[in-house]
Amino acid sequence: MNALPLAFSAPLALAALALLPALWLILRVTPPRPRRIDFPPLKIMADLVAKREMPAHTPWWLLALRMLVAALAILAVAGPVWNPPREAGPLRGPMLLLIDNGFGAATDWPERLLVAESRVAAAAREGRPVALVGLAENPAEIALSEPRAALDRLRAFALQPHAPDRGAHLPRIENFLRNSPDAEIVWVADGLSVSDDGAFLARLRQEASSGRLSIHAAPVDQLALAAPENLAGALAVKVLRPTGSAASSGLVRALDLKGLPLGDAPFIFSGSDLQTTARLTLPIEVRNAVSRLEIVGERSAGAVALLDDRSKRRRVGIVSGATTDTAQPLLSPTYYVSRALQPFAEIREPRPGSTDPVGELLAQNLSVLVLADIGALDPDTAGKINAFIQRGGVLLRFAGARLAAASDELTPVRLRRGGRTLGGGLSWETPRKLAAFTRESPFFGVPISDDVRVSRQILAEPEADLSRKTWAALEDGTPVVTGERRGDGMIAMMHVTADTTWSNLPLSGLFVEMLRKIVGLAGTGPAEPQGEDARVETLSPTRVLDGTGSFRSPPATAQPVARSFTGRATLAHPPGIYGPADGSLAVNTLNPTDTLRAIDLAALGAPILPVDKPVALDIRPQLLVLALLLLVADTLATLWLGGRLNLARKARRAAPAAILLALALGGLSLMPERADAQSQAPSVPTAALDPRPPIPRELFAAGAVTRLAYVVTGDRAVDEMSKAGLAGLNVVLGARTALEPGEAVGVNADRDELAFFPVLYWPIVSGRPIPSSETLRKLEAYMKGGGLVIFDTRDAMSARPGGGTTPEGDQLRRMLQTLDIPELEPIPRDHVLTKTFYILDGFVGRYDSGTTWVEILPPAGADGRRPARAGDNVSPIVITSNDLASAWAVNRRGEPLVPLSGSDPRQREMALRAGVNLVMYALTGNYKADQVHVPALLERLGQ
Repeated sequence: MNALPLAFSAPLALAALALLPALWLILRVTPPRPRRIDFPPLKIMADLVAKREMPAHTPWWLLALRMLVAALAILAVAGPVWNPPREAGPLRGPMLLLIDNGFGAATDWPERLLVAESRVAAAAREGRPVALVGLAENPAEIALSEPRAALDRLRAFALQPHAPDRGAHLPRIENFLRNSPDAEIVWVADGLSVSDDGAFLARLRQEASSGRLSIHAAPVDQLALAAPENLAGALAVKVLRPTGSAASSGLVRALDLKGLPLGDAPFIFSGSDLQTTARLTLPIEVRNAVSRLEIVGERSAGAVALLDDRSKRRRVGIVSGATTDTAQPLLSPTYYVSRALQPFAEIREPRPGSTDPVGELLAQNLSVLVLADIGALDPDTAGKINAFIQRGGVLLRFAGARLAAASDELTPVRLRRGGRTLGGGLSWETPRKLAAFTRESPFFGVPISDDVRVSRQILAEPEADLSRKTWAALEDGTPVVTGERRGDGMIAMMHVTADTTWSNLPLSGLFVEMLRKIVGLAGTGPAEPQGEDARVETLSPTRVLDGTGSFRSPPATAQPVARSFTGRATLAHPPGIYGPADGSLAVNTLNPTDTLRAIDLAALGAPILPVDKPVALDIRPQLLVLALLLLVADTLATLWLGGRLNLARKARRAAPAAILLALALGGLSLMPERADAQSQAPSVPTAALDPRPPIPRELFAAGAVTRLAYVVTGDRAVDEMSKAGLAGLNVVLGARTALEPGEAVGVNADRDELAFFPVLYWPIVSGRPIPSSETLRKLEAYMKGGGLVIFDTRDAMSARPGGGTTPEGDQLRRMLQTLDIPELEPIPRDHVLTKTFYILDGFVGRYDSGTTWVEILPPAGADGRRPARAGDNVSPIVITSNDLASAWAVNRRGEPLVPLSGSDPRQREMALRAGVNLVMYALTGNYKADQVHVPALLERLGQ
């Protein structure tokens, strides 16, 4: 019986199987119910002969069926268990179940739970109490409980995203074993070791020697990521494996905050190596957007590496006021700075001979601007730098002879002219060392080398908040590094040179760490912590990982971390993103120095059982269900033998009823159609109740092609001129551009749909009724939906400077006073409308003295130039008084209809070009404001 995967929790109940022969005899002599047959009266009279009748025996197959039902019931009572767990000798003490529920168990966590449940179920059948310990949970006193309660607790176990700390549970395990020396230990192990588990394994080895330890484990083939680093040319991350038999290749994927993939990188392990590196070669902007690295196909928190603001590689521009000597790089002020920044920043320097090096670098989207010994700054350059700081940039300045002789506002403190010399033949003082960094300093915690000496510095003028602005100082308290936040950015200053002229600081590792801290301040947002705030600054979790590596909301056990936190993830500090988006901190499952090690479970001397082995199954429910089904079959067989299941006769009796039921159902199926027909009859006038007028068919035809439209004003002469003007403009558009417009359409703004037309020409006629509020709202929606309305007052000749408003202008003013339109301005010379198709100086029509108004552009920058509008939006409104339609209007032979008032012989041509620009502007947006067109435009302008 030991070779069979079957056991019984109550084997004494099997003795009832000996009663089956007696049951056979009892059932055998019991005849089934006789069949009832109806005979004619004559047949009864003929058969009235006394006969000796013997009772019939039950059929053998029915007896066998009933015997099988009885056997199944007896087996179910005996408590059968399929695939029972290994019995560890005569152990009858409590069970201590240790479960690795860290990230290493993520690949087969459901199977591990089933194995653990089977062991708890076995203890329940044996009447043994159970104690559960999740090795990835916080250590707690181990208490025994009933198997049913232990099973409920086991099913509530969660897979944790960090490594189990087995050593932390060892004291409580030893205390439990002292109180329960006969306990059996079952360890469901993941086989991975991240921390030091030597003492834990040694204690289990002692228990294994006494035969009281069994282990469930699967092959150790997990992969993990550690130490993500944004290098100069790529994003690198270490890939770890515990054994050489694990996967030898794979793919690392980079994702942004929204979970969108940004790139993939393959990795390959060489031979039996347990560590390799995956490198994602991406542009710096894309690398800085990466917030998550994961191994494709691995569902584990250990296979995920999170990145925060510290991993972003900032773009740093360096400008020096000294003459660059390429033959002697050690004398260049930028040499030491660039070498110190190279490991964690992208360095940008201006082109040799650039006339505007600062402006050239600021145009490259810098995070930090370094000025090495830059003295006086011209107002234009100072304005650019100040705007850069206000937008969140960091300005880092180094002292020097030029800065010592000049001063400006772009320093965190007021500087004293000249410099302070320490050491030398004319000084009584010796070079000074740096004092320890205060808690208020961004450099707090960085170790200071005793070899750093400062021989010269620029002194700061005394002021009330000088100590607050001092980040680093000499032993005598004079500042060496100062800083101040301005706007969203920051100004920092080293009061020594960037080379070794005034100090040996650039030769030390401290210089690299100080620059790293300063560069890390770029884009941090809130002001730097000071005083007590720096001592207690913490970051709360915003999104954390679960055991499978997916983001989730922080659990109740998650606690804030200090901004300086660099430890491995724990239950209190699960892996995830902590703090705000503009100053986040990533906590990962593994530290940069961690490795994955496979535990030698065989060395413990305990039997190792697989995790994927079929678990113990209590088959009592299955046996009872089978017995019930056989009992139903017995009942049906008895009815059949007794004549109660004569299907043919019953079918004949039920046929008339079935026919009547089918006819009734068929009649009812016709009722919904009649009801629908009756209910649809009055639906015709329902559509007529819709207050919206139907769109005319001609408007549908107008939407099939691009058409220009004009508003019908009711003045016949004006409307005919508008139609002729747009017809003339259509001819020019078809001949000179790729647009083939359809015939211009006159629309009634009150009732017609305007969305079909990209351009709407609206001549203003005085004395006409002001459009209704509904019409103005429709016009407003049309403009906000991308349409362009050209209001033409046609009063340039009658308008006089300072002479008041014309009737047409007053009519337009009353129309627009309730419309939600943007602020307007006379069209600038550099507006995109002046270069959409033709390069124009102005927009003329029949008259050339009127002013054309468009939506106002953003204000001019510090250089006096006005940027083009962002996006593809166009000005929704254009107002002119030059009577454009009259200049465009032609008759059927293509001849102009009206003369022009200007003296320029090319005025009509320029008016047509203005119309082409307006239409192209409405159809294509302001794409020509893109900088890619600037060289071609300048070349055409002859500049």
